[in-house]
Amino acid sequence: MTDTAIIVPCRLESTRFPRKLLHKIKGRPLLSWVAERIARQAPEFPLYFAVDHQLLHDCVVQAGFKAIMTDPAHQSGTDRIAEANRSIRAGQVINVQADEPLVSGGQIRALAGLLKAGVPMATLATAFKTAADFSNPNQVKVVMRQDGRALYFSRAMTPYPRERGAAIDDAWVRANPCFKHLGLYAYQADLLEKFAKLPPGRLEQIEKLEQLRVLENGYEIACGVTEDPTIGVDTPEDAVKFEEWLGK
Repeated sequence: MTDTAIIVPCRLESTRFPRKLLHKIKGRPLLSWVAERIARQAPEFPLYFAVDHQLLHDCVVQAGFKAIMTDPAHQSGTDRIAEANRSIRAGQVINVQADEPLVSGGQIRALAGLLKAGVPMATLATAFKTAADFSNPNQVKVVMRQDGRALYFSRAMTPYPRERGAAIDDAWVRANPCFKHLGLYAYQADLLEKFAKLPPGRLEQIEKLEQLRVLENGYEIACGVTEDPTIGVDTPEDAVKFEEWLGK
């Protein structure tokens, strides 16, 4: 049994950006950029890719990494990781998203450290800097307790500035607990297996945020705060931003 492993869930189709993991950036698929970044930033952890299509399998293997075919019918990345870990048998699993090409070794190690404190699940957040990002429903918000445990995740502006409504500016966002949730997770293996057997939660289905299934069923999620820069590739415009970053 492996102590801690990184498993990256990979789905071929994407609603907002069809086949984005195979989208070429400077002549190479986005997925290959992510794979090489993870391997370079956190070489101490075994790395696997849980894929749902032969095209993704071939992309990963040709780049020199390990791929595990999983059921294409899975509704969430966590379900996909749970299936892959039945073969890998890691005691702890770190989930790095396949569309996060700037994930850092510090972020990955922070997640591993949170799990060592005994929490069933951990994730990361970063402070919003602008009102435009805070009001964007594609950028998920997380509200935390004083001890860093997650209270809720939402696509809506949370906390909502009741006295100001939508009339907020960058200064207000920076001065208040406005945190963006990053799509990085870590799980104890037993919670991962339990998660896969739980039905999708009511809030999860409304917000389309799978991490709400954990909170709805009474489990805690520890949140670490990171200042490392990120570029999540959710749209073709995000891919352009990453390519511009590479150019710098």
